[in-house]
Amino acid sequence: MKIKNKKPFVPVEREETIRKGIISILRSGNSVSAKDLSIDVSMSEKDVYSHLEHILKTVHHKGEKLIITPAKCRECGFIFRKRSRLKKPGRCPICHSEFIEEPLYTIIKS
Repeated sequence: MKIKNKKPFVPVEREETIRKGIISILRSGNSVSAKDLSIDVSMSEKDVYSHLEHILKTVHHKGEKLIITPAKCRECGFIFRKRSRLKKPGRCPICHSEFIEEPLYTIIKS
């Protein structure tokens, strides 16, 4: 049995951290979803939500604010205004539809 020589894993060099990359995207002035952020920074959407939790605290200390445009049901129009979690809701509490628009995020100066 012959063992193949595997090349060692070399991580991609980054000029900035993932969180700094997400913050710079959010500061661009455009509202973006977690799905868009996951594509831009090449990571899973689940990991983006984890980073957004930390970014929420980070920008507060810098005198900025993470603005969250709430998710909305596409069937009945219900807006999830009082939702404290950053993730997209699973279903609408009114019509029970799973056809939900994602919340959008942006950073502004306070």
